[in-house]
Amino acid sequence: MTATQERTTELRDQLVAWRRHLHMNPEVGFHEHETSAFIEAELKKMAGLTVTRPTETSVLAVLEGSTPGRTLLLRADIDALPITEENTFEFASKNAGVMHACGHDGHTAILLGVAKLLSENPGEVPGEVRMIFQHAEEIGPGGAEELVMETGLMDGVDLVTGLHLSSQLPAGMVAVKPGPFMASPDMLELTIQGRGGHGAHPEEAVDPIAVGAQVVTNLQHIVSRGVAALEPLVISITSFHSGTTHNVIPDRATMLGTIRTFDPELRNRAPELIERVIKGVCDAHGATYELKYEFGYRALINTDWVAEQLKEIALETVGPELFRDAKPTMGGEDFSAYLEKAPGAYFNVGSGSDEQDSRWPHHHPRFTIDEDSLETGVKMLHAAALRLTMPE
Repeated sequence: MTATQERTTELRDQLVAWRRHLHMNPEVGFHEHETSAFIEAELKKMAGLTVTRPTETSVLAVLEGSTPGRTLLLRADIDALPITEENTFEFASKNAGVMHACGHDGHTAILLGVAKLLSENPGEVPGEVRMIFQHAEEIGPGGAEELVMETGLMDGVDLVTGLHLSSQLPAGMVAVKPGPFMASPDMLELTIQGRGGHGAHPEEAVDPIAVGAQVVTNLQHIVSRGVAALEPLVISITSFHSGTTHNVIPDRATMLGTIRTFDPELRNRAPELIERVIKGVCDAHGATYELKYEFGYRALINTDWVAEQLKEIALETVGPELFRDAKPTMGGEDFSAYLEKAPGAYFNVGSGSDEQDSRWPHHHPRFTIDEDSLETGVKMLHAAALRLTMPE
């Protein structure tokens, strides 16, 4: 075990304390006022860091290296979700209707740990390390987009990396892949306008529920018949609301949905394919519609050579028995905004454990992490900071 790894192990209690404080005090995107104040206060206890607020609820810590080198951005997201927590441990959320159900409390604790290690040995770092504690990852258009477009955060950045804890992987495992990693999460809102009537006389009405059901079914024909089998596409209608009682045909139905793609061309084509189906079904049944389509985050495409560097770091840090080539996921991530400005790669650290009951899906009210994963995250990002800031 290296001296850094030993020091990371010594920091475990501090990492856990940071994570539990954050878990107990969650805040949703663009409202992370107490969270960002806590992060700023902790960073200001560490020597050698320049700490600023690029936006109202994000925090940036910068460490200037001792020798020339590259500028690396490390990112952790800090926001929580509007979910009522069902865990009963003593550090469960005390903010009603809000919880850290995706691991961002762990991400933040990990990056605080990296800042601590770097500040203790600034002489070992070449170049510059910027550590951004980013607001509003869960809410579009996303805090990353705001930071990239409206601040100078990315000016002069040569590389960017970050991690996401994953309950789907065993605690301590690292998973990396080059190329397409996470999909673009786009959104639709559809209103179908029919004509209301008595439930006993459907022939006198235009039933938006029946029309909407046909729309939902036929949208899946785009995936199975309108797109090549090897082109990933997900169309999920996730909300369907209509009617108020048992004997009245309502006059309208509203739906929400998400569309996930990797390929930019298919992404741009999807709204046309979707509207063609909606229009055809509505025309056939005498209904009208209003469709709102919103593009979300871009697909997250890892830079091949940076991903290979992270794989090497993982093999050295956790060993081949705890490394896995990652599989792409249709989940979305606004980390993609940083990759529009600099090469980089995003990776996973496993946080799932039967013993710690931490295999619940992300965004589930029982979600939690195996806190052993915090050490792995610190070791990975700290090693990345030393390796990726080396001059070319």
